[in-house]
Parts: sequence; structure tokens; C-alpha cells
Amino acid sequence: MKYLRKLNTLAHALSLAGCMTAGAAYAESPAKQNSVEEIIVTSQFRDTRLLDLSSSVSVFDQATIDARGATNLEQLLNLAPNVNFSAGASRGRFFQIRGIGERSQFIDPVNPSVGLIIDGIDFTGLGLAASTLDIAQVEILRGPQGTVYGANALAGLITMRSQAPTTAPMFKVATEVTQYNGRTLSLVGSGPISDTVSYRVAAQNQQSDGYIKNTYLGRDDTNNIDESVLRGKLHIQAHDDLQLDLSLLYIDADNGYDVFTLDNSRKTLSDQPGRDSQETVAASVTALWSGNELFSLESVLSMAASETEYGYDEDWSYIGFHADEYSSADNYQRDKDNISADFRFISTAESALFGGSTSWVVGSYFRSEEETLLRIKDKDFIAQPAFTSQFETNNMAVYGQLRSALSDKVDLVSGLRLEKRDADYRDSLAVNSDNNEDLWGGNLTLEYRYTDSKLIYGTISRGYKSGGINGKIISASTTNADINSDMYEFDTEHMINYELGIKGTWFESRLQAQIAAFYQDRSDVQAKQSIFDPNNFSFDDYLTNAAGGATQGLELELNYLASERVRLFAAAGWLSAEFKGFTSSSHVDAKDDWNGVVLAPVDLDGREVAHAPEYQFFVGTELALLPNLILRLEVEGKDEFYFSNSHNEKSSSYELFNARLSYIASNWDVALWGRNLSNEDYQTRGFYFSNQFGNNPANGYAPEAYYQFGEPRVAGISASYTF
Repeated sequence: MKYLRKLNTLAHALSLAGCMTAGAAYAESPAKQNSVEEIIVTSQFRDTRLLDLSSSVSVFDQATIDARGATNLEQLLNLAPNVNFSAGASRGRFFQIRGIGERSQFIDPVNPSVGLIIDGIDFTGLGLAASTLDIAQVEILRGPQGTVYGANALAGLITMRSQAPTTAPMFKVATEVTQYNGRTLSLVGSGPISDTVSYRVAAQNQQSDGYIKNTYLGRDDTNNIDESVLRGKLHIQAHDDLQLDLSLLYIDADNGYDVFTLDNSRKTLSDQPGRDSQETVAASVTALWSGNELFSLESVLSMAASETEYGYDEDWSYIGFHADEYSSADNYQRDKDNISADFRFISTAESALFGGSTSWVVGSYFRSEEETLLRIKDKDFIAQPAFTSQFETNNMAVYGQLRSALSDKVDLVSGLRLEKRDADYRDSLAVNSDNNEDLWGGNLTLEYRYTDSKLIYGTISRGYKSGGINGKIISASTTNADINSDMYEFDTEHMINYELGIKGTWFESRLQAQIAAFYQDRSDVQAKQSIFDPNNFSFDDYLTNAAGGATQGLELELNYLASERVRLFAAAGWLSAEFKGFTSSSHVDAKDDWNGVVLAPVDLDGREVAHAPEYQFFVGTELALLPNLILRLEVEGKDEFYFSNSHNEKSSSYELFNARLSYIASNWDVALWGRNLSNEDYQTRGFYFSNQFGNNPANGYAPEAYYQFGEPRVAGISASYTF
């Protein structure tokens, strides 16, 4: 019955999708449109039309962002098929694409599977930076980006590009008021400074009390949002042949984190509410020189310095709640600095190879990052010795890509990236380790354009994710006999992605569609595990390797202008992501008679990986009730998924209903909106506590699952005015 329900739900979503993508919305009403807007993808070596790009990509423009009322990337991710995120913080900071991606970070450094780039600046692993303030376009590329980006993009890449400076003066003010004392104010100014220089500045402050009430402290703001963002841009036409773009970004997020409760409600009992903060100063310079008839030179230099703090009340209660007056709080303070440089030569028609049939790109890349950690753990109000670590990485790569026209309709695209990665880890427990690797990735793609507006493609691509060491495990091995040397290191993960797709426009460009089918063969899959340390009554996380993994699925995106007044859009994804040859050493479920020290190994061969829902869908419409009055209706849904590879607890499947009524005039607009109108309780993060380590004295510390919930029903009003 469970599988019939899944198939029925997915079939219903696909039937709706058959006449409707989560593609770009429109700033003007459907009544003023007569074809689907052309979308340009900018995250590849050359700017390319979405329908000419042989890859599964979701693109969201500013109109879509505004229509969703999204202030952060996490509020857009459900629009993209086979994309998920993990909460466990004030926002979803860790992303999964096609079931691959990290879900948390505590002691050890993380080698992410999904990259995040904002205006050329690397924010991988720093999801709080993903503010949508004045963002022109978000691009989500699914599948390994082994040629274009390399490490940290095994599963895919998310890029965000802010609006460019304007040649005419403009000023915009926008505000929003919502339930839960939410309020947002943003300002944007842009215009020319001289004939060759123009600027753009955007600022925003967002505040909300959050959706949690702390009944012990008598507060309703312990899980609050308080985020300020300042973004600046300069466009300089330094010469006829030289264009410079400077981007600056400052982020100050000071959010609370207080979500887990003993009765799975939105009422907490914490006496030490946590914190989830990030302060970042970042900049990038992009230069494009076209002074040679044989090639153009594009370079991107970037830097980012971030200070983050993540902490929580570990017992979710107060002194006196437990009979033994147990109390514990955990806090992680990280400084993360990185610099990167990317230089690429891009051919012109005059330098095409093999009789003018083959264009080329060749480039080099350098990235250096330093991450320092200070962990402070208070147990029973007794501060334990602070733990510190330093992690330094240096990545150097060379890459190239060829596009060869085999005929008028067929192109062959081949790419290769060679990367060298040096990593150095050391900590206050006398662990000191180096890890040096030579890595490679690439792609081979065949494209067939059977008409000017339709593309069929097949691609094979290879991605990689570097290995490393489990520093905390090495340190803990001196006090925990259950930790052995096999747990010290984890190997590099590799993946081969096979993908077939078709995309194009139909019905006089009123219908735009993308369909992709893929199979991904993973080897040495990196999987998080944990082991209990009886000496300090805590868990030690570590990474190990499964023999492999198999992922297959489908992705569909449609955008249909049904009439002058009606636009329909939809996205749907089906996913099967499983382990191959993996035995979990730390698996817990309700059948375990766990003795608090060692857990019996569990064979997970064939089990779904964590955070990989079998289906996702998004369906919506925009109706022009009047020439300037637009009604937008949305339904988004997601199947259940495992929270972890260490237990069998799952989320529930869900469907959310959203609506927005907008009045759009020439220079101002106002909107009434609501999200999750049926007030569905759905889980974004979950844990399972087994027999000998329950958390709730009210039920005798019985085995239980605990959840973090997503956003409840929220309504608000938004308005903006452009001068």
C-alpha cells in the first residue's frame, strides 16, 4: 500500500506537469506575454541558452524569487527536482542533489559534495550566506561538475548572481511584514558614476521571532532570525577591450537555534538556547579582456572571511528536569577564510581548431582555504577542556574543453580537469596529519539538434570528492577501546554519471520543457557514522567508505503559457539512491537492545541513502485576474526520506499549498501571500534515541524519535516602490 500511495502521488504530479516548470516567473503579467522567456545560463565556460545546455539545470530569476517571497536560497530549493536540504540549524545550510550531500558539521572538517558560488565567491559549506537580496539569477546544476568546478561539486553546483549596475539612475525600497513578528526592509540604488563606471548597492535587514515558544524562559524569540546583508557592485569599462566587475558582500546573521522538544511540539524547555550566526566580508573581481583576435581572457579573483558560531542546548531542558540534574550545552566557533583565482582563455572564431570546427577553452585554477575551530562544551555547568583544530587546504587545477561540430546538427563536447589537493589537519589533542591527492574529472557529451529549438543529448561525466582523516576518532581511540585504526581515514569518493536528456520549445515557443534521465555509479561512498564513548558519555562522529552506491532517476521541468492570462509551470523528480556493500557500525533502531557502548553492525546494502526522497514535485499557475492583478497558486510535495545512515527514522511525506495575490503597477507593487496554508507539520531533521540512552524522563527514557519541523502556516504582506 505504501508504494501504491507513492506511485499515485507521483503519477498525479506528473499528470499535472504534463500540461504545465519551476522555471522563471515574469515581472509583467501573463496577459503581456506571448512566448516563454529565453533563459541564459552563466555558470559554464561560455554563457549558454538554457535549452542549448546539455545538462540538467534549474534556473530561477528575480521574478521567481519575488513570487516565492524567498529571502534565502532554502526557500527556492523545493522548486528544483531531486534537490533537498538539511536543517539542524536556523536555516538549511547543507544541500543534497540527487541524494548526495552533507547533512551537518560538528568536530571534523567537511569536504562538501555540493558547491555554492555567489558572484564568483566560494561559499561552499556556508549556506547562511545564500541571501536572495537583489539576486538576478539562481542556477542549480545537477550531476558532477568535474570539468568546470572540480572538488566540492561531486553532486552538483549552485550559483547565485546578483543584479548588474544600471546605466540609468534607479532607487527601490521594499518592505514586508509577516506573522511571528516578521519584518524585512530592503533598499537598492543603482546608476552611472561616469561614462565608463556604474554602481549598484543593496541593503537589507530581516527579523522574525521564529516559530518556537520557550515555555521555560517565557520567550518566543529563542529561534529568531536577525540577518543584515549589504551588497555592492561596480562595473568599469576600463577600455574598449577590458571590462571589470567588482562585487562586495557583507553579511551579519545573528540567529537563534532552539527547536528540539521532548514532546515533538513547537514549545521548548531549554535553559541555554543555542545560536546560529555568521559574519562575512567577501569580494570578487571579474575581468574580461578581448584585445586579441584569437582569444579572450576571463579571470575571477575572490576572497571571503567568515566567522561562524553554532551552539545548542544538548539536553533540551533545564536543571532539575532530569533526576540527576543532567545539563549539557555544545558550541562550535569557526573561522573560515578562502581565496581563489580562476584564469581561462576562450577561443574566438579565428582560432577554432580542425578547420574551424572546434572551439576551445583552457584555464587554471587555484584555491586556498583555512578553517579554525574552537569547541566549548559545558556539561553539568562544568566547562570541559576546549578543543581546537586547524585545517588548511590548497587546490590547484588545470582544465580544458573542446566543442567539435561533427555535422550541422551534431556536436561533441569533451572536457578534462586535473587537480592537485594538499590538506593539513592538526588539533589540540596532538593529531597532525597531511593528505595529498591527485584528482581528475571530466565529461564527454554528444549533442543532437534535430531542430533549432530542440536538443537531445547524452553525457558521461566523472566527479570526485577528496578523502581525509577523522581527527576526533584518532584522539578518542586512546580512551575508547571500540575505536580502531580502520576508522582513522576515509578514501576519495568517485562517481560516473550517465545522463540522457531532451529539451526545447513547442507550440510556437509557448511551451518550454526539459526532461533528463540519469544513472550514477558511486565508488567508495563517504558515509557518516558515530560511535559512543563511555568515558565522556558522548558520540564521536567519523566518516567511512561504503563499497559503492547506485543512483538513478528522472527530472522534468515544464513552463507553459496556456493563454494570454494563464501560465502553468511544474517540476517533478523521481529518485532511487541506494548503498552497495555497506555495513553500518553505528546503526540504531527500535529493535536494538543497545548496551550504551557497542552497536551491532547492520547490513545497509540496498537501503536508501539519507535525505533522498523517492519523489518531489512542484506545480503552480499564475492567473491574470485583471491586467495588473495576478494570482499565483502553488502545490509542492516531497516523499518521506531517511534522516540518517545511523538509524531508520524517516520524515513524513507532505504536500504544501501556497498562494500569492499581487497588484503590479508601473513603478510599485503590493502582494498578500500565504505559505503552507493548510498548516502542515513536516519534518526537516530528525534523531532517534535508543533503549539505554533516551532523553525524556517523563516516559522513563523510552526509545523515541525527535524532529525539527519546517515552517508552519505564515501569511504576510509585501510592497515595493521604484523611483
